[in-house]
Amino acid sequence: MLYFSSIIVFIGGIITGTIYHGTADISKSGTITISKFADIERGNLSFENILINNAKIVLTCISGSLFLSVPTIITLFKNGFLLGFQTSHFLSIGGFRVFAYVLLQGIFEIPAIIIAGAAGFKIPYEIVRYLAGRKEQILTKEDIKEYLTLAPISIVLIVIAAWIEANVTLKIAKAMLNSTKGV
Repeated sequence: MLYFSSIIVFIGGIITGTIYHGTADISKSGTITISKFADIERGNLSFENILINNAKIVLTCISGSLFLSVPTIITLFKNGFLLGFQTSHFLSIGGFRVFAYVLLQGIFEIPAIIIAGAAGFKIPYEIVRYLAGRKEQILTKEDIKEYLTLAPISIVLIVIAAWIEANVTLKIAKAMLNSTKGV
């Protein structure tokens, strides 16, 4: 149930981002940064910068459990929205390079976000179950153990994703940028 909820919110963001991209006037909309490729060209991305950014996402999802999952829902939806928007943007301009960019670290990054989202839903879910009379205790040792297992797993995955993004994906993206500049 927790993973399903996390996936649904994330996919809802992807769908909304895709739909929004189809209706957005990109030339007039300077409010959404749509490309990490611009950061690559400016040299703004490093393992540390990527890790800090991604860790904020994961930690916000995890800690959202303390605030009735509201930060978790917002973070999952926002990141899904950005993924949907960016993917739609690159596909609309004929660039399939987004798949090369997202695929490698996405194998670790997206599950990390989903798992962190599941952790962010855990405590409120158990409280609702308790209030509905489906549990005798608000939080059991097993509930806490599950929460404390999900959090480090998502953090480890996000570290792996950041390393891949900084050391593999960025090299691929730079090569793709260099190959398109000569055209």
